[in-house]
Amino acid sequence: MEYRTNRRTGDKIGTIGFGTSAVCEADGKEIAETLALAFESGVNYYDLATSNAKTFPAFGDAFAGVRGQVFYQVHFGADYSAGEYGWTTDGDAVKHSVEWQLKNLKTDYIDYAFIHCIDEESDWARYRKNGAFEFLLELKRTGAARHIGLSSHVPAVAEKILDTGLIDMLMFSINPGYDYHHGDFANGSAEERMRLYRRCEKEGVGISVMKAFSGGQLLNEKTSPFGRALTEYQCIRYALDKPGVLTVLPGVRDKKDLKRVLGYFSASEEEKDYSVIGTFAPQDAAGKCVYCNHCKPCPAGIDIGTVNKYYDLARAGDVLAADHYKNLAKSASDCIGCGHCNRRCPFRADQMSRMKEIAAYFGK
Repeated sequence: MEYRTNRRTGDKIGTIGFGTSAVCEADGKEIAETLALAFESGVNYYDLATSNAKTFPAFGDAFAGVRGQVFYQVHFGADYSAGEYGWTTDGDAVKHSVEWQLKNLKTDYIDYAFIHCIDEESDWARYRKNGAFEFLLELKRTGAARHIGLSSHVPAVAEKILDTGLIDMLMFSINPGYDYHHGDFANGSAEERMRLYRRCEKEGVGISVMKAFSGGQLLNEKTSPFGRALTEYQCIRYALDKPGVLTVLPGVRDKKDLKRVLGYFSASEEEKDYSVIGTFAPQDAAGKCVYCNHCKPCPAGIDIGTVNKYYDLARAGDVLAADHYKNLAKSASDCIGCGHCNRRCPFRADQMSRMKEIAAYFGK
C-alpha cells in the first residue's frame, strides 16, 4: 500500500481505499474475510455509502478491535431506515440514520462526516434549512465527527460549498469519461473539473475518488463511450495523477475483487499507462498536459508531468507548489530541447515551449 497525507487533517490515507456499494452482495463469511484481507493489506480508508444496511454490522464486527487504525467516511444524508440505501436532506432522518450507523459500526466517532450527495444549490439550501447541516456541525463540536467532507458530482456546487472553508475532504467522480464529457455524471467542462482538483490541492482538501471506472462502463468496449475499453489499473492511475487526489475507492464485492484491485501496486508501468485516452479526448484537451508521464523518460532527467503539475498549481495560487518545484532534482531550466517529449505526448502538448515558459515563471 502507498499512502498520501491529507494536509488539513494530517491523516495518512491509502491510495486505494474500499468502496462498499457492492460488498453487501456477499454472504457474511465472505464479507468478514474480505474486510480482514483489506486491513491486512494496508487498506485504511473505507467509504460507507453502501447499498444495504447489513454492511454496517459487518464492519462493526470486523474492525471494532482496530478502530483507531481505520478511517470511516460516513454520509450524513444516506438513509438506511428501509434496509436499502436512500437519500435525504431531512435533519431528523439524518440524525436517526447516523446514530443507527454508529451503533452498528460499534464506534462513538466518525473520522470523516460527509455532507452527502449535494448536486444542486437547492439541495444545499434544504440541507441547511432542515437541520442536517446543524446536526453534523454539532457532532463536530463535540468531537464525535472529527472532520467534515462533501460528496458531489457537480464542480460548481462543490466550489460553492468549499467556499465555507469547512471541507477537509471531497468525494468526487473522476475518470476519463466524466472529465471529457461522457456519462451521466460528466458535469462541468474539462477545465472546470481540473480547476476544482487544483483548488483542492491548493487548499489542502483531499479528494476521495468515486466512480473511477464509470460504474464499469469504461472497462468494456461495448459500453465505453470511447468504443475502447480501459483497464482498472489505467483508471486508477488516471485518478491518482489528478491534483488533490488522495485515494481511489473501487467498489469491492469479495476477496477476488479486492486482490485484483490491489494488484495495481505490483503492476508494471505499461499496465498503468493511460495515454491511450489521448486518441479519443475532445478538442478542449488537445495541447494540454494531463500529467500522464507518457513522455518519460526525459533524456535530461526531468519529471515533466510533475513540473507541469506544480506550474499549474502555482498559477492557481498554491503557494506550496513553488517550494515543491524548487526541491525537484531537475527543473524546467534543465530542458535540452531535444523534442523527445513532444513526439511522445498523446495530447500533442508542446512541452519544449512549456519548459521555457515554466522556467521563466519560476525564475530558473
